[in-house]
Amino acid sequence: MQNNYEEQISKIIADLTIEEKANMLHGIGLFTSGDVKEKGIPGLETSDGPMGVRNQFPMDSWFPINLSDDFVSYMPSNSAVSATWNPDCAYAGGKTLGEEARGRGKDVILAPGINIKRDPLCGRNFEYMSEDPYLVEEMVVPMIKGIQEADVAACVKHFALNNQETNRLWVDTYVDERTLREIYLPGFKAAVQKAGTYSLMNAYNKFEGVHCSANKRLLNEILREEWGYDGTVISDWGSVHSTKETAEASMDLEMSVTVNFDEYFFAKPLVEAVKKGEVKMEDVDAKVRNILRMMYRLKMLGPEAANRKAGSYNTPEHQQAIRKAARESLVLLKNEDNLLPITKERVAMEAGERAPKKKRIAVIGRNAEHQHAGGGGSAEIKALYEISPLMGIKTYLGGNAEVLYAPGYFIPGKKEDVNAVNWQETSLERQISRRDFMGETEEQQKQREEVMKARKELLEEAVELAKSADEVIFVGGLNHDYDVEGWDRDNMKLPYAQDELIEALLEANPNTIVTFVAGSPVEMPWRDKAKAILWCYYAGMETGHAFTEVLFGKVNPSGKLPESFPAEYTDTITYKNGEFGKEDSVTYKEGIFYGYRYYEKEDIKPAFAFGHGLSYTTFAFDDLQVEVLPQAGVVNEEADLEKAAVKVSVKVTNTGSVAGAEVVQCYVSDTECSVQRPVKELKAFGKVFLEPGETKDVEMLVNNRGLAFYDVETKAFVVEAGEFAFHVGNSSDMIMESTKIFLTK
Repeated sequence: MQNNYEEQISKIIADLTIEEKANMLHGIGLFTSGDVKEKGIPGLETSDGPMGVRNQFPMDSWFPINLSDDFVSYMPSNSAVSATWNPDCAYAGGKTLGEEARGRGKDVILAPGINIKRDPLCGRNFEYMSEDPYLVEEMVVPMIKGIQEADVAACVKHFALNNQETNRLWVDTYVDERTLREIYLPGFKAAVQKAGTYSLMNAYNKFEGVHCSANKRLLNEILREEWGYDGTVISDWGSVHSTKETAEASMDLEMSVTVNFDEYFFAKPLVEAVKKGEVKMEDVDAKVRNILRMMYRLKMLGPEAANRKAGSYNTPEHQQAIRKAARESLVLLKNEDNLLPITKERVAMEAGERAPKKKRIAVIGRNAEHQHAGGGGSAEIKALYEISPLMGIKTYLGGNAEVLYAPGYFIPGKKEDVNAVNWQETSLERQISRRDFMGETEEQQKQREEVMKARKELLEEAVELAKSADEVIFVGGLNHDYDVEGWDRDNMKLPYAQDELIEALLEANPNTIVTFVAGSPVEMPWRDKAKAILWCYYAGMETGHAFTEVLFGKVNPSGKLPESFPAEYTDTITYKNGEFGKEDSVTYKEGIFYGYRYYEKEDIKPAFAFGHGLSYTTFAFDDLQVEVLPQAGVVNEEADLEKAAVKVSVKVTNTGSVAGAEVVQCYVSDTECSVQRPVKELKAFGKVFLEPGETKDVEMLVNNRGLAFYDVETKAFVVEAGEFAFHVGNSSDMIMESTKIFLTK
């Protein structure tokens, strides 16, 4: 079939004029690429984003159409999906997203986002998967496959090194070759070679002095030549800055946020450049070929077009998949004295003198009722519905408990401006500094005393409620004033004076359950005082139900952190080396030692380690076995690097009284390497569900790449002979079993 459509593509290209070719290479609408109707070639309908199919816009305006037909399912963020540590959830999420995109008539969904979480302050971290490249690989591949089963192209973003929002369109990024290959490229390579992604989006930033949209090293040498990619590269909206240089790079489709479509670099300027001999026709033809190839794969063209899948959206099946992922994404960070779950006995009505007495459940905190779907930048969603934690608790308990709500903290309002423009219209402006008091206008800054007075009143109201309640549940965290495209956070502190409120609640009721809805780590200076802490990433439309089911024990939490939570931001290497959030250029001086790799190297204890997450039951690990397979230790053979080299197996037993799931994590240490390597690195994992008393064997395969490092001299991944240690546990700092092997060449 592929040979047939390659021949057809050649015929189509031969029949196109330069004007028609150029029309296919740029947007003629904000989310629509150009077509050639006279010759039967459609345009591409694209849509954000990673958390669901975005609402519908006119071709030339950022003010939504606002009909009722573009309400959709609100998906868990990529951080939430990765917190499940369950590739099946990633696949189901991709399948849901793909079907909804097709149901809305889209051809390309601009997802998933897989940039590494290098620093916890990056504003778009909530859209991304993990700080660990292996976990990214294992979650992105099934997600892409799920999306593309619906005859929709995944568009993996942002390639590459898009790790801050500050001055994101112009910041120049420098990283050494080993770090690039071991940390920042593996997820994209897996998306290309393992998942077969149909499209990929270049990043806004520069890499080694050249914008990623025109970066021949990234796009031509690495992506096309080394990885053999033959899909479509789409520009991030407004990331193209030249005609000739970008045309010579292997970037195919220019999209932007402005409506002067004929003036795009790949529009009339491209036609003129070709006619003047400044751009080769063969470079233009290669771009048209990549787009047409994707159209054939999507059944937009050719004999299979009549069989293209129709898609669907807002189905009960989608809502069930979202709820399952949300349930598995919640991370129980702390649970002293088994304060959680809240048992039925604790909320049951008590006998009264005449009528039963209801228990008083205090729910405190703005995130208990805040709706998050409509914010975050291009991740914003017009959700069919969104169940808040407060609604979840009330619907779960029904009328037999008295659920009382207090906002607890004050969020300054935003002054309405009748002349306001959509944020996206100004998204290409130079964005450098972060507002230090989120949500305030200049007028509100002058009225800070009134703001502080309002906060004091809300705090006092919440504390009084906590004193009189039988159960106190605080729901705080962040919102999309902070987890947002275009801005990085100033610090890791909770906004809106939440720390002061939490301290007061714990003083009033030491059994206050502290919970969060957020997309990025926050400092928790009171964490030693709190007995129970539950973390919830933005988990989609079913967040409130999943949150409540975990809180009250209907669901046993099984989520694990896909990133480290440092105790303080000053513990991070990027704070110490000053190489985050700089305006002009950023050098990744830390190399491969960031996140848990840095904390373990320097013996710094984070608040909560990478991979951490508790359960309402307990698990025991036993009988760790490591078998070296015949192909172990192969050097410099790309195909062999992906073959399983070591088989790791361990017995896991549920030693508690309730059913639950555990994530078995396998870390590898190269103890005799010629270059410095991390103390250990995640190289395999498996999630296992067990009934009380049940034991299962968990088997994991570590391939040669899991043993290798990138050698800058030979420009290849190599495995050296020597001793390797294998560590199995349920987080990076909780290793249950370890053993060593010796590899010989």
